Formats: sequence, C-alpha cells, structure tokens
Amino acid sequence: MKKYLIPTLAASFLLSSVGSILAAPAQPQKIKSVEFIGMDAPKTDDEKNNLMYSKASVEVTYVNGSKKTLPLSYETLFRPGDVINGNTAGVTINANGQIMTKADGTPYTSTAPDMNSLMKVPGLPANTYYLISHYESMPKNQNGLENPGTMSLSTVKMDPETGELTVVDIKPIDFSSVHGIWKPCAGLLTPWNTHLGSEETDPDARAHEANPKTSSVTKYMQNYYNDPTIVGNPYYYGHVPEVTVNANGDTSVVKHYSMGRMAFERVKVMPDNRTVIYGIDSNPGGFFMYVADKEKDLSAGTLYAAKWIQTGTDNGGSANLEWIKLGHATDAEIQKMADTLKFSDIFDVTDDAVKGQAEGYTPVKTPANGKKVEWLKVKLGMEKAAAFLETHRYAAYVGATVEFNKMEGLDFNEKDNKAYVAISYQENTMLAEPTAPADDIQLPKISAGGVYEISFKPNRKTNDGGKIDSHYVPVSMAGLVMGEDLVTPDQDGNTANVDKIANPDNIVYSQEMRTLFIAEDSDHHENNYTWAYNVDTKKLSRILSVPGGGESTGLQMVENLDGHTYLMNSSQNPGYVGYIAGLPSLDVDNK
Repeated sequence: MKKYLIPTLAASFLLSSVGSILAAPAQPQKIKSVEFIGMDAPKTDDEKNNLMYSKASVEVTYVNGSKKTLPLSYETLFRPGDVINGNTAGVTINANGQIMTKADGTPYTSTAPDMNSLMKVPGLPANTYYLISHYESMPKNQNGLENPGTMSLSTVKMDPETGELTVVDIKPIDFSSVHGIWKPCAGLLTPWNTHLGSEETDPDARAHEANPKTSSVTKYMQNYYNDPTIVGNPYYYGHVPEVTVNANGDTSVVKHYSMGRMAFERVKVMPDNRTVIYGIDSNPGGFFMYVADKEKDLSAGTLYAAKWIQTGTDNGGSANLEWIKLGHATDAEIQKMADTLKFSDIFDVTDDAVKGQAEGYTPVKTPANGKKVEWLKVKLGMEKAAAFLETHRYAAYVGATVEFNKMEGLDFNEKDNKAYVAISYQENTMLAEPTAPADDIQLPKISAGGVYEISFKPNRKTNDGGKIDSHYVPVSMAGLVMGEDLVTPDQDGNTANVDKIANPDNIVYSQEMRTLFIAEDSDHHENNYTWAYNVDTKKLSRILSVPGGGESTGLQMVENLDGHTYLMNSSQNPGYVGYIAGLPSLDVDNK
C-alpha cells in the first residue's frame, strides 16, 4: 500500500481569517488517507449574494491512527479590473497590442475569468511562478460577443513559510500571430509545461458564407484588427491554442489545426504524451480522440470520433465506445486550407429532405444547424478539409455519435486507468428522438447532468478494422456522480437537489488525494459550488460556494508546488481568480 508523507503541515495550511499557521510536527508523519468534510449550503444573504468562500475542512488520518483537521479557506489573488503593478487585470488587446477601450477611453474588462495554469518555469527566482488565466468573454453590455477574448500572464510570488500566493505583475498574452483568441474556456498545463487552452466558439461557416458582411466572425475580426473593411474567416476559430512561456515572461502561441475545429472545452493529454481526449461544449456534440505522431508534439496526428453503443440507462446510462477514424493531418496543411477554403468548397448542402433523399445526401444534426436537419454531400477530394475544418458535420456524416449535451471538463486517474468527464445536461439529443437522423443515445432526462467514468484499453481497432496506435483508447463510459432534478423548487429556489451536483463544468482529479473536484455552471442551483468526490469512499463534499449568479470555473490541481498544494478556482460574473488553501501536501513514500 502506498503511504504519504507530509513534510510540514505549516507549509500547506493558511488561515485567512486570523492570518496564523498551524505549527508543524517535530517529525514528518506518514498519512494514510484524507477526507473532505463538506460545508452547508449558504444561508445568509451575504453568503448567498456577496461571498466567494469555503467553510469546509479536510481530515488527515495518519498511519498511527491519529487525526488532524485542517480548515480550508478561499484566497483571492485578484479580481478583473484590479490594477497590479500599473496594469489592469482582465483587459483585452487588439492585433497591434493596444488595449481595447470603450468610447469613453476606459478599457473593456472581462468579468469572466476561467482556466488557470500555475506553472514553475526554469530560470525564475526561487518561489516565483507564472500563472496563465483565461477570460472567456467581455460583458454583453461591452460588446462582449464580438470582442476578442484574452489570456493573461501573471507573475506570482509565494511565501515559503505559509504558502500564501501574491500576484505582483500581470499582462495580456499576444495572440496576433494566430488571428486572436475567441472565447477561451477551459484548459490545462501539459506534462511538458506548456499551456493548452481552448476556443469555445467555432463560427458556423455555412451561415457566415450566406451573409459574410454581417456575420459575428466578421464583426469580431473587424474589432480585433481595427479595420472595418475586413471580411471574417470562420475557419480561424474553434481550435486548441498552445502557449509556451519563457523565464523572461515572453510567450509564443500556436493553434493546433490538426486537432479539428469545434467548440473546445478541456482537452486532456494522456500519460503517453501523444493521446488527447476532448470535452466539447456543444449541444449536440461528439466525443473525440487525437493521437499525435510524436510525443509532446501536437502539430500532426490522427483524429477519431466515438460512436456510443448503449448498454444501460441506470444512473445516467452506460455504453461501449467504438471509434471512427476521421483522418490524419498536420497543422500546416489544415491551416493552409483554412486560409483559402469556404464551406461551399467542402460540402454540397440542402435543407430540402426530398432533394436530399433523391440525390444521395446524408442527413445530419450538428451544433451548427441546431434542431434542423441538413443534408450534406462531401465534394470530391474534400474529406480531409471536412474532417478538420467541419469536424462535427463530418463526424455525423460518417456515423459517429453527435448527440452529447455540453460535454465539459475531463481528467484522468492514472492509477485506476479511468477518466472522468462532465456532461452538463442530459436532455434534448441525449433522449430518445425517433425522427432524428441518428439516435444512438436514448437516456432518461436529467437536467442537472452528471459526471461519467471512462475505461480504457490499449491498441484497439476502429470500427472498420484499422489499428489505433495508442495505449489509452476509451472503450466504455457510465454515469458516476449524477445530479437530481426536483419536481418542485425547494424553499431557496433550487430546482435540483442542493446536496448533489448540478450541471458540472470544470473537473480535475487529485492523484494523491484520490479525489475528483467538480465545479458547477448551473441555473438549477441558486448558488454554484465546487465539490470534492472521493473515488474510493464515494463521499461527495461541498467545499466552496460562489456568489449568486456566478459560475465556478478555472480548476487546476497543483500538487506539492515546492511543498504546498493548491486547488486553483475562479468564478465568472462576478469574477474572482484565486485558490483554495489548507490542502495538505502529500509526497508519495513507497518505503
């Protein structure tokens, strides 16, 4: 059995309310287990409406039978609009590096921070780190749907005694080399210490081509380039961006066109450093896998889409997964296609079912066409362009399942060879739809959604017999932690059980604590929460509450960063960027 070593409790515990730390034991003690002790749902008006807070705790059990309870607290690093070293957090910049401003000269400032990557970069001074943060959008009253998103790079200092983090500088990251960044949502720190983000907007190229001068992508690019004559290109957006940070704070960015184009949420790099599985924030959407040609290099690879073969309906449902190869590509060749192709170069299309049936078109229902069915035919020689620039349409076209509702964050449990993925809503195309072009998923309605567990096997074959060169191929999935809809709202207005998850979004897994952390983006709970779920005991504990109307976002599990452990946690609307303090730092000891 693995045992855990905690070098200093003082190094990982912070009491924000009194500013004191717990005295360290004289000698390190081996830890047998940790258990989260949850907190009540907010009760006072202040808790419900004004506070981002934690009243939870974690109980540490040592191998000698003794126990210690460590209170948790939420520590705010900054809020959008804060001025840090003369720079404003949450601003966005145009292609010329200028801060974008409103008519009165004040900057557009996001209230929607999301993903965080706290990273240790070689060459930085001791106890100094960088933090990449996403800002998903600008407020709607600030032209938010058509203004560029942004990411920031913060310089973070740590107090080595208490573990307290302080942001001492902040600046926007330049995306001008890749046509800007649109609606960056979730992301992660890769095993090779780069940041993989996401673009949650993949503009509909068919709709854009019909009205290019008035489309949202045209307005976006006109704003970003400060040029009212530009006509937008939808194929520049809906990709996975990768950010590399140097010790001097310089950043370089790429977009991985070979990973497909869709409304990305969080991708997860598997332990082989080649296989990547995707959570896609679309309704409906698919489940995808990418196998890179080389380790730690996502510039070329093979893209696959899953087919759901349903095996049960209990507890959110279950299925086996088959995989369909969509194609192989490099970033460079798909980017070249994106520069030159239009939707009509790739597909023939009709909305007329009679014509579609008569002329051999294939009916699909995808995020782009919503509840409508469109009939498609890939033009001669355009299969690769369809696979990588119109990924959801092509996946449905070749028979993959495009019926999931908002498949959000995911993470991997390496010891058990299991992954976890959030499906925010189990509605619409996840229910039986007898008249739909495809109806692979036929499950009971759970508006509160849930988290599913995925199992893996190595070196599987596609549905047509081709070999998949990966040891991490998802082969089945089943409901694990599900929400519960209420027939009538409770006294606080919740329409889902307040003691269970509702509409999970970000999730991350702690390998050392064997705990899955789940953040909500729900209108079924009056307040959104972050939860801790122990995969062994199956205990679910509420550990953080977000002010009413806010979404819990930006989860990152930082285990033993120079002796300290953090759960990074942000919120959107209102915006906070911070972390949960009080977590024990666990070092694996196999002696």
